[in-house]
Amino acid sequence: MTFDLSAMSRKELLQLQSDVDKALQEAELRERQEALKAAEEAAAKYGFSLDEIATASRQGVKKTKAAPKYRNPENPEETWTGRGRKPHWVHAALTAGKDISDLEI
Repeated sequence: MTFDLSAMSRKELLQLQSDVDKALQEAELRERQEALKAAEEAAAKYGFSLDEIATASRQGVKKTKAAPKYRNPENPEETWTGRGRKPHWVHAALTAGKDISDLEI
């Protein structure tokens, strides 16, 4: 199926674009449904439901907090893992001329 786009009016081109967008959305939905059906069949082959597999995979991953690497010498309760933004007390210590290694635990 070929279209001579140069012979089409602006209105016809906009309608074609709208039709293509709608067809793309329907194709994506159809492919998602097919993928879901294939995944369910694969899970059933091993005696599981897709929900059981998804739940088990989420439960198997446990996130642990990173251990602190730096401690505020003025307030030992304040620690920092070295990840993310530097806390205010780290900035203050570095500005005061301390080295980051001075704050290591």
